[in-house]
Amino acid sequence: MFEMTVAPAHKVLDAEPAREPGPYAALVREIGEEGAGEVRAVFWSETSARLQLFRTLSLAQHNARIAREAHSLKSAAGTFGYVRLAALALRLEKSAETLGETEFHDLLDRMDAAYAAARAQEPQA
Repeated sequence: MFEMTVAPAHKVLDAEPAREPGPYAALVREIGEEGAGEVRAVFWSETSARLQLFRTLSLAQHNARIAREAHSLKSAAGTFGYVRLAALALRLEKSAETLGETEFHDLLDRMDAAYAAARAQEPQA
């Protein structure tokens, strides 16, 4: 028999880098620096609004909407290489129906932190 230590899920997700530059670089190649910058500005605005929205929704009454919003956030964050935020959004998407209130709010706190970390890692223009 063997012994295995498993890190808690939140430790694994928090270990993800806040930002991987590759996806954004690919977007720049496809639509140019200006276009990618404009799309990213929309992402920041929509993500900020979405993170605020999560805080206003009741998990018990709106878990399907929370899961849909998390799915959209996961996809958008992945497009720009915000790996940690995308991973946390995926976790929310997949577990919205089973999370307790405390777990839900802890996950939202970690998503807010991942958002802030991604913004902090952005190259300054």
